[in-house]
Amino acid sequence: MSDSDRSKSLQHLEGQDWGEPTYDSHLVTECHRLRCIPLREFPAENSRIMIGQQIGLPYLIPLALEMLRGNPFIAGDLYEGDLLAAVLRADSRFWIASPELRAEAARIAQLALSLLPTLDDTDRQTAQDALTDAHDIFERAEYFAKHGRS
Repeated sequence: MSDSDRSKSLQHLEGQDWGEPTYDSHLVTECHRLRCIPLREFPAENSRIMIGQQIGLPYLIPLALEMLRGNPFIAGDLYEGDLLAAVLRADSRFWIASPELRAEAARIAQLALSLLPTLDDTDRQTAQDALTDAHDIFERAEYFAKHGRS
């Protein structure tokens, strides 16, 4: 992703204006708001929210992987490793279409799983549960990608 892309919002990059939210929920309102923010202003939490809702994956997954390279346990507002868990749970069709990103996510996931013992007890258990579940989902997507099914 180029620096000029990072100065743009998802709304601009995707060429779609969702308008005002039509459903009154914090998550819906937040997703609409985040679509209008330049990607360079996205911290881990913004990426976690949007990736968790399967929004903007072609733009946000590469951004998230950059963050995760530096720290596979980078956290949004939930727990250590919540961004990685969201990334691994991304739609399998995205992973099938993006083999290089899938390979990088797999490397980061393996690193994170090997580093679980470095976390304190509470964070370790929470991260282990979430990452194990997310990694299983990701592994199924990887299997389908290799065997031509989605």
